[in-house]
Amino acid sequence: MMHYELIAFFFAVAFIYASVGFGGGSSYLALLALYALPFQEMKLTALTCNIIVVTGGTFIYLRRKELPFRKVIPLALASVPMAFIGAALRISQHTFFLVLGCCLIAAALLLWIKPPRLTGEEATTGKPTMLRDILLGGGIGFLSGMVGIGGGIFLSPILNLLRWDTPKRIVATASFFILVNSISGIAGQLSSLRVALNYERIAILALAVLAGGQLGSRIGTLKFSQLAVRRVTAILVFAAGTEVLLKHLNR
Repeated sequence: MMHYELIAFFFAVAFIYASVGFGGGSSYLALLALYALPFQEMKLTALTCNIIVVTGGTFIYLRRKELPFRKVIPLALASVPMAFIGAALRISQHTFFLVLGCCLIAAALLLWIKPPRLTGEEATTGKPTMLRDILLGGGIGFLSGMVGIGGGIFLSPILNLLRWDTPKRIVATASFFILVNSISGIAGQLSSLRVALNYERIAILALAVLAGGQLGSRIGTLKFSQLAVRRVTAILVFAAGTEVLLKHLNR
């Protein structure tokens, strides 16, 4: 069964997020959590939409040379295999929704927090260590693969708090992180998939995200406040996470 209102929701989220340079992966997963869809399909849909949303932005950051490859490599090398393992891990639907609810609530809190405005010098005062970045990338990658998110919603604020690099480079890093983790997560999920999914519904929602994202990135007359988008999204994600937890904690 196709929930046609989801097409409009996905289009609108992609349009608004693309207009302010965001991805919106957590919002797609929050919307899907409100419907009785197979949880494997939820993960595959969210990861597919992540790839569509961040691919263009990632290539732009690469062309502008805003991606700090030397610092990104430890994060990516640790996250990609762990995202595959997390996605391939067989967990029950009950466990999935409990982890998802906790992740959505955590994501909502991170979205609500206003990122600190730091100068370039202040942003790089924190010295990154390879071990810390490997542990950070691996942990977020595993969680991302298991739940079906790109992980940028967790990585970006943590790197800002650590003063890992300049805000622009952190955004570029998060975009690349989401892209490679989403690809790895899809590969891991397909390697252990044992149920039939509605690929037509996944494709339709992916097309809605593609259309909304492309339109939003090209319309300059409408300006949405980034902080307002973050706060509204935080409310949506928090509500979805709370509902998921309340529904499955009593089972």
